[in-house]
Amino acid sequence: MNSSRVFSFSAEPSAALRIHWIKKIQHKLFNIGFSIAAMCLVSQAYATNPATANTNTGTPTSSASAAAPQAAAGPFDMSKVPPISPAARPGLFMLPPTGPGYFSLWDLITGNKREKPPVAPYAPFALLTTPAYDIDFRYLDNPDHEKDLFDPVKRIHLASDWLLSFGGNFWYRYIHETDSRLNAEGTNNDFHMLRTRFHADLWYRDRVRLFAELIDARAFGSELPPLVTDRNHADILNMFADIKLANINNGPAYIRVGRQELMYGSQRLISTLDWVNTRRTFQGVKTFWRNAEWDVDAFWMRPMVIEKGNVDNWDTQQNFFGLWATNKTRPGHLIDLYFLSLINDRNLAATNVLSGNILQGNADTHTIGGRLAGNYDNFLYELEGMYQFGQRSNLDVSAFAVATGLGYRLPLPMNPQGWIRYDFASGDSNSKDGRSNTFNQLFPFGHYYLGFLDRIGRQNMHDINAQFTMQPMPWITFITQYHRFYLANNRDFLYNAAGQATLQDVTGQSGSHIGDELDFRLNLHVNRHQDVLVGYSKMWRGEFLDKQRPGISPDLFYVQYNIRF
Repeated sequence: MNSSRVFSFSAEPSAALRIHWIKKIQHKLFNIGFSIAAMCLVSQAYATNPATANTNTGTPTSSASAAAPQAAAGPFDMSKVPPISPAARPGLFMLPPTGPGYFSLWDLITGNKREKPPVAPYAPFALLTTPAYDIDFRYLDNPDHEKDLFDPVKRIHLASDWLLSFGGNFWYRYIHETDSRLNAEGTNNDFHMLRTRFHADLWYRDRVRLFAELIDARAFGSELPPLVTDRNHADILNMFADIKLANINNGPAYIRVGRQELMYGSQRLISTLDWVNTRRTFQGVKTFWRNAEWDVDAFWMRPMVIEKGNVDNWDTQQNFFGLWATNKTRPGHLIDLYFLSLINDRNLAATNVLSGNILQGNADTHTIGGRLAGNYDNFLYELEGMYQFGQRSNLDVSAFAVATGLGYRLPLPMNPQGWIRYDFASGDSNSKDGRSNTFNQLFPFGHYYLGFLDRIGRQNMHDINAQFTMQPMPWITFITQYHRFYLANNRDFLYNAAGQATLQDVTGQSGSHIGDELDFRLNLHVNRHQDVLVGYSKMWRGEFLDKQRPGISPDLFYVQYNIRF
């Protein structure tokens, strides 16, 4: 048996059989949540001396056993609501500056030199992939917190057991693209983007949460037809309910049902994709458990289909489910372990066998992977490996990807840091050998890793890259990246950031060197709520692009203003 045929389904499974297995998978994922609840109920039934819950000490107890003592003692302690776990470090992470200094332009204007970075809910950058429901405002319960204009709309205490918050975001971006999208006509593109988000968040104690977030994304002035991800008029980005199932091993377990953004680990496979105007969201059910050492999630989702003028609906032909665990035992270090499956029931034409596009294809793609990331003082490191198996258009899948890098923060003024990295994702050399070796990047934030021009996706590629960052002042962040791109297999396609096949030489005679890209970003942190981002990216053609699209020399310039509240 061919060693690459690690796992496969029958060549042409019936629709009834596929539906049967999808329902079984959904049933299993739902059972995870209900099993956790059952464990909680059993432990309560046999508890002989239930302890009073104390959110300040972290004493483990079930919410049911804690209800009566807390009612007698006074109002419920809402200071740890919601139970938020900070987002994992991405690849190419930066160590923040340490004081003293001016940490915003407003600090500089007002002469407010701080001894250390202020407590703030938002990262000091215009792009923020973290979902709004995971922004941490719990510091506002500290009576000595720094006062802010928008404090009155946050953490509004209704009676003793209810907590209500409002928030939102607005951005404007101007974009100029030369030879946009590698189109054959070499058409340039100048256009504008506007995005508005608004959310409401309601908690009853730490037991029930209702969260809703609206989005309005618009684009105008473009010479080329807007992309699907450019526009989504007056729609729902998040709308879900959380129900607490139990306290297990000093951590809460919840089930979340409804429309929700997903973001995991390095975001190479699952991200909210904040660069695009519409962001990315899903609909389904997730159970999750958090404590000081572990984050564990199990989910079943369907991606949302963006419809500019209509209310978005989920993609009934895709089922995405998985199990993700993050270990945080050692401060400054993390371990991600995960298993993901994407079941795609679209029919795929034989001529597109190599396309690898997650938006089309009859495919069952299963991904198993792990990641190490962290820092030893000023030394930074990351290693992630991903292997895929399953079936794609009646071909056995065997594909993999690797991302690795080492970085260092120089002990010098302006907080300089550098990374040297290598990224690889396998490609396919022969569509007629019964195998598919093209890696499927799933739902990534490729823009962050593979150049801001978005010409390269994590499929059939080598990327030798480096990053250098510095902060002349704590409120000014300068980032530059250099990429040298190659095809992993000369006969497979070049894939863009959306996973779409763009160019191919079936003979392999065009060579493997795609090109070199240089990216610059300058972020000015105006104050806690406002940022200005300016960026420029340029690609120089390699042998492959010279032969496939003679004369192209794409570049990108953009300016973005962003305000959050």
